Amino acid sequence: MHNTPIFIKVIIVLMLIFIVASLFSALFYLGKDKGTSNRTAKALTVRIGLSILLFIMLLTGYYTGFIGNAHP
Repeated sequence: MHNTPIFIKVIIVLMLIFIVASLFSALFYLGKDKGTSNRTAKALTVRIGLSILLFIMLLTGYYTGFIGNAHP
């Protein structure tokens, strides 16, 4: 049985938390600034960057064997 190391799971969960936090900060800036600044765009850019990084990390982990599903 293949077990994913706990530190990989923690990194994945932390990345997801950062992505959601960035999304909510963009929502906050959108309501507070009313479109007068570019803080919303910066927060959304950070979210996209974190999402792409997480996707690349998941692909790399799968192909290197760090993460995967258990075969019966």
